[in-house]
Amino acid sequence: MDSILITGAASGIGLATARRFHTNGWRVGLLDVNEGALQAVHAELGERCWYRRLDVTDMGQCEAAVAAFAESAGGRLDVLFNSAGVLRMGHFEDLSAEQHRFTLDVNVAGTLQMCLAALPYLKQSRSPRVLNMSSASALYGVPHLASYSASKFAVRGLTEALDLEWRRHGIRVQDLMPPFVNTGMVNKQTFEAPVVRRMGVKLSADDVARAAFDTLQGDPRVHVPVGLPFRFTVLLEKVMPQRATRALMAWLSRD
Repeated sequence: MDSILITGAASGIGLATARRFHTNGWRVGLLDVNEGALQAVHAELGERCWYRRLDVTDMGQCEAAVAAFAESAGGRLDVLFNSAGVLRMGHFEDLSAEQHRFTLDVNVAGTLQMCLAALPYLKQSRSPRVLNMSSASALYGVPHLASYSASKFAVRGLTEALDLEWRRHGIRVQDLMPPFVNTGMVNKQTFEAPVVRRMGVKLSADDVARAAFDTLQGDPRVHVPVGLPFRFTVLLEKVMPQRATRALMAWLSRD
């Protein structure tokens, strides 16, 4: 039985992905900082479901969680899905240094640490994969989401590097790049970035979960844009001069 370990699994994209893989017969491991929500998901899914509270910024917790799940799954891990993430919208100077740093700690350090912790167990799998949550915000820096955008550029770079470096272990590393998704992370913001208002929030968590499942069926791309409008944007970005991309972003983000 294939196994997938998902961070941020108690809500949003992580939860939708856990449900989709579980429905398709996978053994799923749920990791999240919200233990109460994890217990509710575990009760919902039942068999072939394992959970543990995890703060992805704590390397010791990452190592212990991955080891425990791998032990429960016969000593190996087939897929690591780094879905845990945080978002703070606002004018750059209106957010505290602590808020910016927390975004980088969760989105970048958390992803990096989970990759390190998972490597020994991924190497035991027949077809190991790592899937990271990047973002459309990694295509061009987004005003009012500066530290979030920076974190997703970092995830994009990490994904590219590891996909090449970990070939020697037989591990594929890919990322998903959706624009804004209809989850609490976006909907509960106290500041609405102009780019959100102009682009709209058109993707659901289920849309991204479907993309995750489809990607792991053998999609060869390192970066997987999610949603037809953003796939079109990615194509345009390849042929437009950078000043055109910058002008578009300036318009979308105008206060």
